[in-house]
Amino acid sequence: MTRPGTGRRKQSATDKQVAKQSKGTHPKSMVIRIGAGEVGSSVSQLVKDVREVMQPDTALRLKERRANKLRDFTTMCGPLGVTHLLLFSKAESGNTNMRLARSPHGPTLNFRVQNYSLCKDIMKSMKHPRMGLTEFQVAPLLVMNNFITSDIDREKLGEAAPPKHLEKLVTDMFQGLFPPIQPHTTPLHTIKRILLLNREPPSEGDNGTCTITLRHYAITTKITGVPKAIRRLYAAEKLMGSKEKKKRALPNLGALDDVADYMLDPSAAGYTSASDTEIETDAEVEVAAPVTRKVLSKKERERMTARDDGQKSRSRSSRPKVEKRAVKLVELGPRMKLRLTKVEGDLCGGKVMWHEFVSKSKAEVKEMDRKWEQRNKEKEERRRVQKENIEKKRKERAENGGAGEGAGEGEDEDEEMEDFDEYDMDDDVWHDEDGDVAEEAQDEDMEDKGDDA
Repeated sequence: MTRPGTGRRKQSATDKQVAKQSKGTHPKSMVIRIGAGEVGSSVSQLVKDVREVMQPDTALRLKERRANKLRDFTTMCGPLGVTHLLLFSKAESGNTNMRLARSPHGPTLNFRVQNYSLCKDIMKSMKHPRMGLTEFQVAPLLVMNNFITSDIDREKLGEAAPPKHLEKLVTDMFQGLFPPIQPHTTPLHTIKRILLLNREPPSEGDNGTCTITLRHYAITTKITGVPKAIRRLYAAEKLMGSKEKKKRALPNLGALDDVADYMLDPSAAGYTSASDTEIETDAEVEVAAPVTRKVLSKKERERMTARDDGQKSRSRSSRPKVEKRAVKLVELGPRMKLRLTKVEGDLCGGKVMWHEFVSKSKAEVKEMDRKWEQRNKEKEERRRVQKENIEKKRKERAENGGAGEGAGEGEDEDEEMEDFDEYDMDDDVWHDEDGDVAEEAQDEDMEDKGDDA
């Protein structure tokens, strides 16, 4: 039983088992808005759009409350197997910020959302928006461009060049958001979305920061090398078994006497423009065509394996057929332009590893490292005292322990003490009273000055 007066909830054995099993599975994420009633409707809709992008391994129906703190979400990352947190917030100055954190020990990347567009705004600007539900059953294909600066560009930029470890960290953080794709085993037809992250080339006035542009597309394919009339018949065959009723997609053959008139007459399939007939060869790929094969009996399979020249005796029809398809990307949204401002060593806190506006000398860095080492030693000492107190209580209970109801209560206390052993009172202190708060205030002042500049 939990002690009265404490708001801490005991972690069950089932939650512990799920947390252990989830370590080797695909990465999972939670997209959260900090300050549910203060961010506004636009940022709230942006959070919902980003959850759609992170499907299927994300908490799609997560509901935040005004009373929720960041601690409430971080404590549930372990039982739920969540590996990444995307935190959206809005500052008093009106800037929208995004934090990308890795659970449970960080690091955390702080981005400023310079501008963004919602999914509904993108769909309104398109003539034929893509509205499908099957695209979100598999994680998107992640494509990253220009994240590593070449040695030639580093020589040109000089001191303004971004640090190599910073670029490597940002690359690893975004790559860890989605499960890796095995090119030899992953079927191509399952990949239906693509997430494009393009880093703008660094310039002399960027202070070594990273500016990333995010785009989200749906992958569509179209058969090439086939007349439009046959393509319309092929599309009509698909619509026959579906519940959708699109009369425009079905060809009207009522006024024709023979199907040859429809196939040979170029105007029968409708008006054909140059864009419909000529497709760029760069967008064409060769994929395996879906063909039906005869199911062989056991005797036929034995005969095939008994032949020495079994591969040579196969007919040409049994060879894998290949067809050409044109790949087209349809934007789904949202769009975001992110600017990296700060990197923290822990989960939404800890030592500042890099800052866009604040630079420290070597002496200040050494002093900061010394303070953090002292703080870690004090933290380890508190944990040691906690463990000694727990062991002391266990020994006292073992000496004075009884049977019956007391044994059952003792088991509950053992589970509670195991949870208390993992819990550290210092984890509730997110920022130091003197050092970190002053440093954060200085960071905010520097960010505001950077915006004004």
